[in-house]
Amino acid sequence: MLKLCILEKLEQKGKTKYWLYKQLGMSYGNFNRMVNNETGAIKFSNLESLCDILECEPGELFVYNREK
Repeated sequence: MLKLCILEKLEQKGKTKYWLYKQLGMSYGNFNRMVNNETGAIKFSNLESLCDILECEPGELFVYNREK
């Protein structure tokens, strides 16, 4: 199972979910589903924005667990 670890990255940076929401400029519903791993896809443009805002590489935003 592939999982986004955005909340963990925010915690490391000392930033809040609300701060990231304001930075991204997405609708709250889409943002919330993405952050809470309730979506099956993420746009490359959103992934790129996340990397720019959180100053990280795409691989740092994902965790892969072979167990389902």
